[in-house]
Amino acid sequence: MPTPLKGQVALITGGAKGYGAGIAEMLAAAGARVWITGRDPAALRKTAKRLGVKSLQADATVPADWDRAIAAITKTAGRLDILVNNAGGGVKIASAAEQSDDTIAASIALNLTAAIYGCRRAAPIMQRQKSGIIVNISSVCSRYSWPGWGVYGAAKAGLENFSKSLYLELRPHGVRVTTVIPSWGATEFGHAANLGPRDAATAAKCIQPVELGKIITDLCALPPHLCVQETLVWPTVQEVSPL
Repeated sequence: MPTPLKGQVALITGGAKGYGAGIAEMLAAAGARVWITGRDPAALRKTAKRLGVKSLQADATVPADWDRAIAAITKTAGRLDILVNNAGGGVKIASAAEQSDDTIAASIALNLTAAIYGCRRAAPIMQRQKSGIIVNISSVCSRYSWPGWGVYGAAKAGLENFSKSLYLELRPHGVRVTTVIPSWGATEFGHAANLGPRDAATAAKCIQPVELGKIITDLCALPPHLCVQETLVWPTVQEVSPL
């Protein structure tokens, strides 16, 4: 397999399972030196062993964990070329009236603030290198509205707007910022958000983690003078009408 990212150093948050694990798998296959982070040390170790990557227990919503992870990676590898802010979750999918202040704060922290923490720390490293790419994972809920998804969608919309500003700040330094906007995925997102499982036939036609990983790998492997601002990915099994 071609290794267009050989020697590049990548960090993926929420990398123990789901999209994060698929992204890690494809970046590693393309030659990158990959670190995955997450909250569950056992799941991290299991995935890291399966993929042949490195793992660090770190909660993306905690600034001190970001400091520790970034320091460990740069001490070992001397650089950071790819940051994928993948950590996220539904927290509580419910109407605004059914939310609590705690679930609102938790959703904003996980789906928006956590990525900003990571970008703040990666930006100066990449500026000094005069190279690098930051990939922020959003959601179609930032563009389309469904009952119960307001808080989550608001956080992801904020992430997309932040990403645009960050691109403008980093572009003069040779650093790229791109947003990937997936919809239905074959991940544990629905279960974690208490939405229940999809049937097997539908799940098989949703976005597979390695498929999203391949899209992100291709974005990272573009010539450094090119940047795709955003990529929205629909599985054709999902009907959205009107689009």
